[in-house]
Amino acid sequence: MFSISKDFAPPLKMIEPFFRFGSIIYLISTFALLFLNSNSNLNDLNIVGWAHLFLLGFVMIVIFGAMAQLVPVVLEVGHFSVDLYYIIFPALAIGSILMVIGFWFAPAVLPYGGLLVLVAMSVFLFETLMTLKKAESNTLTVKCVKAGNIFLTIAIVIGFFMALAIGAGINVDIGRFLPIHIVLVLFGYVTITVIGLSMILLPMFGLAHGYDDSDVERAFKIVVGSIIVFSIASLFKLTYIADISLLGIGVGIIFYLKQVATLYKIRARKLLDIWYKHIYVAFISLGLSLFFGILWLFFDFENGLKVAVWLIVMGFITFVINGHLLKIIPFLVWFERFSELVGKKKVPMLHEMLPDREIEYSFWLSMSGLIIGAVGLLIGSDDIFKGGVVLLAIGAVFMVQTVFYILNFKVED
Repeated sequence: MFSISKDFAPPLKMIEPFFRFGSIIYLISTFALLFLNSNSNLNDLNIVGWAHLFLLGFVMIVIFGAMAQLVPVVLEVGHFSVDLYYIIFPALAIGSILMVIGFWFAPAVLPYGGLLVLVAMSVFLFETLMTLKKAESNTLTVKCVKAGNIFLTIAIVIGFFMALAIGAGINVDIGRFLPIHIVLVLFGYVTITVIGLSMILLPMFGLAHGYDDSDVERAFKIVVGSIIVFSIASLFKLTYIADISLLGIGVGIIFYLKQVATLYKIRARKLLDIWYKHIYVAFISLGLSLFFGILWLFFDFENGLKVAVWLIVMGFITFVINGHLLKIIPFLVWFERFSELVGKKKVPMLHEMLPDREIEYSFWLSMSGLIIGAVGLLIGSDDIFKGGVVLLAIGAVFMVQTVFYILNFKVED
């Protein structure tokens, strides 16, 4: 267990807006799916706009908020300049909204949103790397954070120039750079960051000790190497090499899943709580997304690609984030408001800060929506897909309600 001190962790009031805003955008993005045509090409600007709403407004915002707390606590060093998060949040939040407006309604707004996102990402990268520089350790988590942030910066720079191409008409080959942008964000930042942080959180929450981490070390090296090769190959339109490097990313993820399975087998904590349920769905979704991704790669199965993207975005990423929010937010609130009361008066247990009914509704509705939505995409039925989206959106309502309930939990509760 880590030595946790308020000297390392920033105040809750600084990080709380990340979780509130992110959960609201998650809710909005699920309802926004109802207005998309699932049979459209993935390059459709309506779908691209939704992807930026979800990935910037929900995924990035929540990850940034979580990392603001986790990085200094894990490394046992203070932030280089924690006040920079007062710049990061509004710049990323406003930039995300402007980019979505640009994709959906007014292309001329795109460069302004892109610039704000670029500023937010640059400040976050600078602050994180300077904080990492203070740490003496060079663990896998540190390596993942460094690599993920470098990939993210490159992705955002590429995205900014593509935004200029759409909004201001500058000459940029979007078809060449878009695949690089997508892979750098989904695998270079989100997946690598999840790999790094999960090697802290999974053993901690599952009480797994004394394990061999060689599989995840291989996963990190293979995924990073494959992303670099893919980016270079795509830049020079070497399609065959790019396809092989995508397989390489898949191989790396298989090693990561093998490591996760090892942690699951040796865990001391056997209770199947709501966190474990989310983790089950997340990693099953990741495995299935690899399967459908291979179908697309070898057999040019377009619906297979859609299912793969759906499962990795709404299955793996969403359930990993929401599951960990149900662990992280109660702890942060408890640590901020109740830790100093221990021994002086009765304080709540972490599980007592969760609204049991709402989190169960959220989980089962979201999982049902994920499955039905995947079936709709697989057979090309927009009606079935939208049926799944409705369940997913209702589940999101309960998730947002849960996040706000925990963040508002007071001593008198």
